[in-house]
Amino acid sequence: MTAHILEIPGVRLRYEVRGTGPLLLVMGAPMAAADFAPVAEELAGDHTVVTHDPRGISGSVLDDPDQDSTPELRADDVAAILDALGAESADVFGSSGGAVTCLALAVRHPNRVRTVVAHEPPCLELLPDAAEQRAATDDLIETFHRDGLWAAFEKFMRNAGFPEGDEGPHAEPSEQAMADSARFFAHELRGTSRYVPDVAALKAGSARVVVGVGEDSKALVTYRTSEALADLLGTQPVVFPGDHGGFIGRPKEFAQTLRQVLRNG
Repeated sequence: MTAHILEIPGVRLRYEVRGTGPLLLVMGAPMAAADFAPVAEELAGDHTVVTHDPRGISGSVLDDPDQDSTPELRADDVAAILDALGAESADVFGSSGGAVTCLALAVRHPNRVRTVVAHEPPCLELLPDAAEQRAATDDLIETFHRDGLWAAFEKFMRNAGFPEGDEGPHAEPSEQAMADSARFFAHELRGTSRYVPDVAALKAGSARVVVGVGEDSKALVTYRTSEALADLLGTQPVVFPGDHGGFIGRPKEFAQTLRQVLRNG
């Protein structure tokens, strides 16, 4: 694995490259490159896998720390990484907020992507109860500013649909993880969850768009958003191993499923 820094206006983007073969970009938001290292290693035998820290997260440092992160800005960052790699196009996989980044990339830079795999994008505006979800998101952000990170995180996990007992971290988080989580609530959550995919553009574009769901995610709101997006696209979601973080818990099986999706393209 090699690590690189790309300086573009407003941000220094940190990205990693491993493996050989067709180019595959793997991303999250707010998840950093490190969260995708296990699945990236599994894929590196037959792909050149590129992961990165989203703007303002971990090693990707913003000139203005108070700048909000939007799917559009993150999509432009990914296009800049493609430019730095000298690549005209790539397959892209994103999970959670990273899936929203991929959808924005396919709309803003349609000729830069071949297959888009959007794993559980939290596009809350697609739901019948979008107004309630919007209010819940605003309450989460207010809770963060009023009561702090842990209170907001516990409420976030409950609202997302995770079972009782999963609210807290299993290990003491690092200072960087705390900073990334705080940034998520203060500067990323609202823009990501309120993004409305341009379904007409996605359907008209040259990229194949695949929606993924976790086999263990049926209780989660992101399962509902994924089904809603797939329905609008006129497709069926592809089922991946594990839950919302299946790429962490079951990287080998997750990589096998993703590899098969890409081959089917």
